[in-house]
Amino acid sequence: MSFEPVWGPNSRAIILGSWPSPKSWEQGFYYSHPQNRFWPLLAALAGEKTPASIPEKKALVLRHGLALWDVLEACDIEGASDASIKNPVVADLPGLLEKAPVRAVFCNGAASHKLYGKLLEPATGIPAVKLPSTSPANASFSMERLRQEWGRALGPWLDAENNG
Repeated sequence: MSFEPVWGPNSRAIILGSWPSPKSWEQGFYYSHPQNRFWPLLAALAGEKTPASIPEKKALVLRHGLALWDVLEACDIEGASDASIKNPVVADLPGLLEKAPVRAVFCNGAASHKLYGKLLEPATGIPAVKLPSTSPANASFSMERLRQEWGRALGPWLDAENNG
């Protein structure tokens, strides 16, 4: 069973990962590997300092009209290798979309994008934007390049106008 989604009544866009890494499981929250660039990147795009605690991370997401979850509710996986995912069970994103006013879907990396497109997009009807992965395994993307790509796609959804 994956982590609970982070969302609120002003969540206009959702960022989906594929499945939590072993470090994330160890820490009990999304993107907790110390070399994963997700939290520093999101904070930079939002013009804030990088959150340290789980409550601070949740607050950052919610303050900017976002939601956060994984495509999968359960799966068999070796370590943190998305390529090894077998027996995927999708999260109930359609159920969440009945409660949250999400209008845009962003996938953190190719694996989540592929899984979303195949398993969830037919049910949600919302095409997803594939963003380059913030994982340390994606060494070809510098922090600056991630910031440019994510900023171009996600930046407009961080504006106050989109937050309710």
